[in-house]
Amino acid sequence: MTIEKSAEIHAIEEHMSMDERFNNDMLDSFDEELEMELDDERMEQILAEFTGAGNITDGASDRLSERQTYFKELFRLQGELVKLQDWVVRKKLKVVVLFEGRDAAGKGGVIKRVTQRLNPRVCRVAALPAPSERERSQWYFQRYISHLPAGGEMVLFDRSWYNRAGVEKVMGFCNDEEYEEFFRTVPEFEKMLVRAGIILIKYWFSITDDEQHLRFMTRIHDPLKQWKLSPMDLESRRLWEQYTKAKEVMLERTHIPEAPWWVIEAVDKKKARLNCISHLLSQIEYGEVEHAPVVLPKRVYHTDYIREPVPKEMLVPAKY
Repeated sequence: MTIEKSAEIHAIEEHMSMDERFNNDMLDSFDEELEMELDDERMEQILAEFTGAGNITDGASDRLSERQTYFKELFRLQGELVKLQDWVVRKKLKVVVLFEGRDAAGKGGVIKRVTQRLNPRVCRVAALPAPSERERSQWYFQRYISHLPAGGEMVLFDRSWYNRAGVEKVMGFCNDEEYEEFFRTVPEFEKMLVRAGIILIKYWFSITDDEQHLRFMTRIHDPLKQWKLSPMDLESRRLWEQYTKAKEVMLERTHIPEAPWWVIEAVDKKKARLNCISHLLSQIEYGEVEHAPVVLPKRVYHTDYIREPVPKEMLVPAKY
């Protein structure tokens, strides 16, 4: 065999190896979503064991078909989210999306799917902790303002200033005067944001009493999910009716033309994710941004460079 032919075969083998590695890399990117779906399946299994629902493999064929449809549509919508992200950057748009709802309503799952394929420098999540003593002395909206987007950014609020109309009202963390001042101020505050060029979208995730009960029970029986149940969450379960009344007042008094509320039926988590992402995309007029072809520059080689080996004591043991 000639040297030229041997080199040609070597090049073909190397190309096949690169194709295989590329395909594996693509599969790895999809595994992230698969891991989250398997997590959902774990919760279904725990729920079945707790409720005595029997073998969850019953109807497996139908669920497989539904899962395939879900994945196909989710990946399509996430592709559109990437286009939206490019459009937001190109046009210097400022986008704020509020995610509100009861504990265990599925807000976090939707936010994960929205941000999963996006650049965290463009699309970021604001999930504020309980206010400090200093923040309690500030104007109520002050601590939220620093998280608002600049041009070319999207901010997703995992709970927002509407805490005052919900948990703070029900749990007694604000007095009646502060509560009423919130309702007097928030419409003007949101109108001001819209006048400043911010696209403001507000979602409420709605689940039933029974559904929240079941989701709480799965978290109680799942050691990987118990951290999600704070004493405040457990108390919200006891005070279901008070939270319902607070929610109804909130929606009625803050549903304004400049920033209307959109209610997501969230008992079916997968449908809620798809419906929310689809609706979010419909709220912003966007187009596809043309990008120049990406060309990988040639690697610079120096004949006198020798890569030094990593000291063995620095290596993490290869257990897998």
